[in-house]
Amino acid sequence: MFDRMREDIASVFDRDPAARNTLEVLTLYPGLQAIWVHRLGHWLWSRKLYWPGRFMSHIGRLLTGIEIHPGAVIGRRFFIDHGMGVVIGETAEIGDDCTLYHGVTLGGTSWQKGKRHPTLADNVVIGAGAKILGPITINSGGRVGSNSVVTRDVPANTTVVGIPAHPIQPSNKASDRKATASRIGFAAYGQGTDEGDPISQSIDAILDHIKAVDDQMKKITDSMDEFESRLPPSELPKTDSASNV
Repeated sequence: MFDRMREDIASVFDRDPAARNTLEVLTLYPGLQAIWVHRLGHWLWSRKLYWPGRFMSHIGRLLTGIEIHPGAVIGRRFFIDHGMGVVIGETAEIGDDCTLYHGVTLGGTSWQKGKRHPTLADNVVIGAGAKILGPITINSGGRVGSNSVVTRDVPANTTVVGIPAHPIQPSNKASDRKATASRIGFAAYGQGTDEGDPISQSIDAILDHIKAVDDQMKKITDSMDEFESRLPPSELPKTDSASNV
């Protein structure tokens, strides 16, 4: 038991740079407290002491704002950051080294008895406000973006975002876009790493277009060089002022 508690404390330091010392973690981290209350409630529930188990869950919710049904199965080094508004249903299963942020729901979509809540494999991260609904599986290494709604299985090592959630894939054009943006002096302050974001997609399209025009112009100038007809060099207009808007 004490080994599990030490693991829980260590997981806080590993995943929250704001954690300063053990006393602070023990007394001021509701996610940690909710997990420990759940363990006691789950121990009672698994011995068919249903009312005491639910009562412990109720106490945990009052103290922390995190509601974990005592029937839920939770693995090692589980970390809930901030925690307020987290709801974990009765038949939910959570693997090792998983992380949930505030406002996450592991909920059901049916009133039928039996398995009706999600399963999270190992090393899953669920962003703030995400809703994972139904007896689906987020496979190992899966990531769910903030405020996403997930109703289908998520493959291993895949990030999903949106409503309904859909996978996003890293672009093999990212390095070309970065080089183009750097060359023209453009600071893409509006561009995030989430390729599901329409603003990012628009900026990516602009940078792809600029690169295509540059490639075509290079072919033209190379052809002109063969006939010893050279264009005078010209500088691109700076966009530093625009990048600071």
